[in-house]
Amino acid sequence: MSERGVALILVLLVMMTLSALSMSLAVMVSTESRVAANYRDGIEVSYGAAAALERVLPDLAAAADLNGVLAGVIVSSFIDGPAGLRRLPDGTFTDLRALTSMVNCGRPVCRDVDLDEVRDDRPWGRNNPRWQLYAYGPSTVFGTEGVGMYMVVWVADDPSETDMDPFTDGGGPENPGRGRLSITAHAYGPAGTRRIIEATVAKDERGMRVLSWREAR
Repeated sequence: MSERGVALILVLLVMMTLSALSMSLAVMVSTESRVAANYRDGIEVSYGAAAALERVLPDLAAAADLNGVLAGVIVSSFIDGPAGLRRLPDGTFTDLRALTSMVNCGRPVCRDVDLDEVRDDRPWGRNNPRWQLYAYGPSTVFGTEGVGMYMVVWVADDPSETDMDPFTDGGGPENPGRGRLSITAHAYGPAGTRRIIEATVAKDERGMRVLSWREAR
């Protein structure tokens, strides 16, 4: 083989190696960019869920009858119309009523036996929360900024009550859950990002006081 032939082969091998390195670098940069974007979106969506929860506290404090809230009759001023089909920021669709059932029992439709079922995440039987849609809409409805988000807030009776009636704020001053509500706020962002904030609040003469607050999965 002539020196020219050897040189040509060497040049081709070098070019192939450089091409492979360039492709690997491009893939690495693209992957890191997506990871960074997902992390950024996750942080903003988490803030969005927290903001949605905070936004509804004045409405809950102003509610004359917590039983109306627990029955789903009284809702927040932060809604974008009747509950039904909604388009999420990632382009998928969800039905708020089916989503409520999923929050309640993990199924698109819940029966009473499903709602009263004792599970690790719902160990209170008949006192299990019956989550009611309270506020829902895009971030613009809640007056928040950042990435496009859709937020949903559900409210339920505090499971520490002993009245075995999740639609009634415990009767009698001795009931430990009287005046307390459980809240869960979900925020949905780009690329299927979702964050959940859960809180327990208590109503007193000063309004709604947050007793506990955590980010859930």
